[in-house]
Amino acid sequence: MRTVADLFAREMDEHLRLTEAVAAGQADAFAAAAGACVERLGTGGKLLLFGNGGSAADAQHLAAELTVRLVSDRRPIPALALTADTAVLTAAGNDLGFQQIFARQIEALGQAGDIALAISTSGRSPNVLEGLAAARPKGLLTIGFCGANPSDMAGLCDHLLAVPSAVTARVQELHIVLGHMLCSAIEQGLGLAPA
Repeated sequence: MRTVADLFAREMDEHLRLTEAVAAGQADAFAAAAGACVERLGTGGKLLLFGNGGSAADAQHLAAELTVRLVSDRRPIPALALTADTAVLTAAGNDLGFQQIFARQIEALGQAGDIALAISTSGRSPNVLEGLAAARPKGLLTIGFCGANPSDMAGLCDHLLAVPSAVTARVQELHIVLGHMLCSAIEQGLGLAPA
């Protein structure tokens, strides 16, 4: 019979191995995405974040880190989670269909020079893919955070960070690590935090 200690050791080992894989395989993609964010935000763009479930919570978490603060006081960085307005989400879901809840907001709020950051552990969420598809023709930079199946998101993203796992919890753990690192890189790149 497995014990809680066995569970702890197994899950921690899985997390550590995945962290090492991301560190080894995503450094260049991360640097490119961070640099592109700094460039867009430095010239007046804003960051629009979206995803479903835990990824929706991550979108809101990261938007808060940027608009308020990550570590120390600094000027706000414009970021908005498209997952937070229940009136808009329910109206779009009811009137247009759930697949359009992010695309509609990008059509309304997105402008050339902005960034759309889509988060999907599966990489296949139809409403996330529709959001990315709506961003491209409007001139938004598109960034994706996904799991081991990047194929559906790859063609819609200028920059894609893929966590090589199909285990939702492990992917979400690394997404928030990458998100916090992205916030730090943006702060640093904009001269709002020490290098």
